Amino acid sequence: MISRNFLSDIFMILLLASFQVFVLNRLLIFGRYTPVMYPLFVMFYRFYANKYAFLTLSFILGLLIDIYQGTWGINSFATTAVAYFRTLIFCTSTDTQDFFSFHDLQPSQFWAYIFFTIFLHQLIVMYLEFFKLSRFFEILFNVSVSSSISFIFILLYAIAFRIKQNT
Repeated sequence: MISRNFLSDIFMILLLASFQVFVLNRLLIFGRYTPVMYPLFVMFYRFYANKYAFLTLSFILGLLIDIYQGTWGINSFATTAVAYFRTLIFCTSTDTQDFFSFHDLQPSQFWAYIFFTIFLHQLIVMYLEFFKLSRFFEILFNVSVSSSISFIFILLYAIAFRIKQNT
C-alpha cells in the first residue's frame, strides 16, 4: 500500500521539478545564472525516513530535471550525491552529531547547512557539465555565484514557509 507521505513526496517532486523547469529556468540573473530550488526536497526531507526511498526519490527528482533540460543524468547524479551526503553535510555545518532538527539550530548554522548543500550540488553539476581542468577557476566562480543566488532564493523560501523559526 502506498502511504500518504509517499504520495505527498511524489507531489512535492513534481511541483519542484515543474517550478524549476517552467519558471526558474526562464529566469536569468545577470544574463547568465539560473537559480536552482529543486534541491529543497533533499535539504528538508525527513531525517529519520527510509534512506533507500529517500535516495530513490532524490534520483527521480534529478531525473525529471534531466529529462526537461536534456542534461543526460548530471542533475540525477548531483541530487542523489547530495542526498547521500546530506547527514554528513548537516553534521559538519552545524557541529552536532546527536540531533537532526532545524528548529534547534542557530540561524548561522541553518544558513551554513543550506549554503554547503547548494554549493556541493552546483559544484557537481557544473564540473560534470563543463569538465575541463583549464577552466577550473571559471567554473569555481560560476559555482560560487550560482550558489549565492540559489541560496538567496532558498532562504526566502525558508522564511516564507517558516522552516526555521527563531526561538
